[in-house]
Amino acid sequence: MAAPLSDTPLSPLQTVAVVGLGTMGTGIAEVLAKAGRTVVGIDISEAQAAKCVAALESSTSRAVERGRLTGQERTDLLARITTSTDLTAAAGADLVIEVAPESYETKQQIFRELDGIVRPETILATGTNALSVTRLAADSARPERVLGMHFFNPAPAMKLVEIVSSVLTAPAAVTAVTDLALDLGKEPVAVGDRPGFVADGLLFGYLNQAAAMYEANYASREDIDAAMRLGCGLPMGPLALLDLIGIDTARTVLEAMYAASHDRLHAPAPILKQLSEAGLTGRKAGRGFYTYEAPGSGTVVRDALTPLEGGALTAGRPVRSVGVAGSGTMASGIAEVFAKGGYEVVLAARSEEKAEAAKARIGKSLARSVDKGRMTAEVAAQTLERIRPTGTYDDFADVDLAVEAVAEDLEIKRQLFATLDKVCKPGAVLATTTSSLPVVACARATSRPQDVIGMHFFNPAPAMKLVEVVRTVLTADDVHATVREVCAKIRKHAVDCGDRAGFIVNALLFPYLNNAIKMVQEHYASLDDIDAAMKLGGGYPMGPFELLDVVGLDVSLAIEKVLHREFRDPGLAPAPLLEHLVAAGCLGRKTGRGFREYAKR
Repeated sequence: MAAPLSDTPLSPLQTVAVVGLGTMGTGIAEVLAKAGRTVVGIDISEAQAAKCVAALESSTSRAVERGRLTGQERTDLLARITTSTDLTAAAGADLVIEVAPESYETKQQIFRELDGIVRPETILATGTNALSVTRLAADSARPERVLGMHFFNPAPAMKLVEIVSSVLTAPAAVTAVTDLALDLGKEPVAVGDRPGFVADGLLFGYLNQAAAMYEANYASREDIDAAMRLGCGLPMGPLALLDLIGIDTARTVLEAMYAASHDRLHAPAPILKQLSEAGLTGRKAGRGFYTYEAPGSGTVVRDALTPLEGGALTAGRPVRSVGVAGSGTMASGIAEVFAKGGYEVVLAARSEEKAEAAKARIGKSLARSVDKGRMTAEVAAQTLERIRPTGTYDDFADVDLAVEAVAEDLEIKRQLFATLDKVCKPGAVLATTTSSLPVVACARATSRPQDVIGMHFFNPAPAMKLVEVVRTVLTADDVHATVREVCAKIRKHAVDCGDRAGFIVNALLFPYLNNAIKMVQEHYASLDDIDAAMKLGGGYPMGPFELLDVVGLDVSLAIEKVLHREFRDPGLAPAPLLEHLVAAGCLGRKTGRGFREYAKR
């Protein structure tokens, strides 16, 4: 029977056993040894233990070459690590971290054996990201000393560690493990026991939706991945990330999440089962969503699905001049992009004054580029000269491409398209920058729906590389080809998608943001912990609440409502907390208060 654990802090955890020496276990062993801990690495496979030692020798050697370790520090670090194939080697450990495969049977067997091996005061930590820590603790003879310690891959580089308590965990054990995480140079986030915890709980729902989007043939794997990297600043696209994590692992995590939540967004996409059962589990198998040079390699090689370079089958229409409708931030940013690309631009607003003000805004933006050395004053002047402001859409009579960037209101856009239909010459391409409305509704407001297409730029347009090119069922092939050619000329990365709510980026981004709000609403985790988890554990440039306040809570709610209306999935219903904040006028940075408060400008 384990000794009772009071709330007095435990002595520092100096000797740590790591059970399971795969990639994660090896990384954790390195982190511990680097922080001066004595590490006992245990794996039932002698070959795996040897592979772990070789990997540690290799990674520490690279650290010496890069000046991150001295030769002596490397020698001392490696001397602190011993390996064994026998669990009894954990007998002297103050802490055991188990990172065996995600199976209750396997983990419970390890915990049962450890109960008879380690000292009564030893803390047992599981590295699971999908299984119930409470269930593992309840099966142990020392439930108050069992908790979760979830590192992220690669453990030496990733700063986040989720410390997971069950209702049975003693506070002193949590404190001891939290102090250790801080001593390792990590950022510990305390969370309760539910599948996926914070970071994976948000991440895997998003990855699952991306897999379903690909499975539905809505967009290519390359376009889905490029859209999320370039549209959201993510370090990797979702399908490439699934290949890195392991498609079988993702499926296991999602199964556990779905069993707990019954949210259809967590029900594993059928393609994950198909790939897993075919052994196509991602990088480790040499093939998953992509094909790799060899098992374990990160180098993608061409396969039957790889798009041909420059393989356009249809030639586009010639475009010399572009009309941009609107006078807001988006319209002026788009006009700047086209002018920089060498096009003559007609910038039309509801009045001459608004158009002149938009041109003045572009002038300031170009001046900032000159100040930062990104362009010469001469090039900036030539760029600005290409833009002609006007207060009437009649001046679009000769443009080859008309791009609307007016308010995100279907009736306003439909009226504008009816006007463009009258003033633009035959053969002109008509594009909408909508981020959430049906492009076909704009097309149907004209007598030439075949000439209408979506060109969804991202804000700020001069800086963001992505354009979602949205075809309707009526869009002509040469119109699509024209927009692809124009995107190349203005140095934007075009991704193709069909005309449905959210396109690629918003359809994947906003359910993730909505799920983060639900976590706060349910008092599962704090705003700060969730933001930290996604930045440190997922490599996101901003946490979900930082991003929501920047985007605007009213804009976020509108997009979430459109997604819910289109897909009819209960999991997409806007979180009540979001609706309450919008009703209260707390819209984010623009009003000085959203999820957080901001100093008045």
